[in-house]
Amino acid sequence: MFYSLTGVLAHTEPQMAVIDVGGVAFKCLTSMNTLRALPHIGEQAKLYTYLNVREDALDLYGFCTQAELNCYKLLTAISGVGPKAALAILSEMAPEDVALSAAAKDAKRFTRANGVGQKLAQRIVLELKDKVKGLTFAGMDLEGVEPGGPSAAGNAAQAAEALVTLGYSPSEAAAAVAKLDSQLPAEELIRLALKSFGGV
Repeated sequence: MFYSLTGVLAHTEPQMAVIDVGGVAFKCLTSMNTLRALPHIGEQAKLYTYLNVREDALDLYGFCTQAELNCYKLLTAISGVGPKAALAILSEMAPEDVALSAAAKDAKRFTRANGVGQKLAQRIVLELKDKVKGLTFAGMDLEGVEPGGPSAAGNAAQAAEALVTLGYSPSEAAAAVAKLDSQLPAEELIRLALKSFGGV
């Protein structure tokens, strides 16, 4: 229903930002990462939004980048991960960290988020990992790729895999990573690719 909101930042508090759009103030639930990226009160701000419809409420969620919004949608699509848990994860981890941790099967990283236990963290890793299993990019098989590998091709493959996990198509991910220096660490490749998509 709402793609994004652009207006004056009227108020913030933990996990919430209020954007005044032409005299109508929209309360957006959000992550700490987005709150840190917002300008000062009274300045122009933009949030990419998601409307969560429940029987008893309409909750609007807002994020400073499309990558974070895509990551939020991926997380909440996992059984057991509600909006609160997804915001907790995105308050602790950037979208590229979520994707890389899933690719590395690093469930422990997710348990740093408030309300995410070991079982739920393992389910998140399992479901996100399954979304990219067996895909190939520019002839590189991503099956069994582990972050921290020594080869440049491995870094590019990890970055492409992470971008697909964040909701980009395999061709978009491969094209974005191919333009970058594959000698860079996977985290940096993801960051630069997201920048090229306009996501950061």
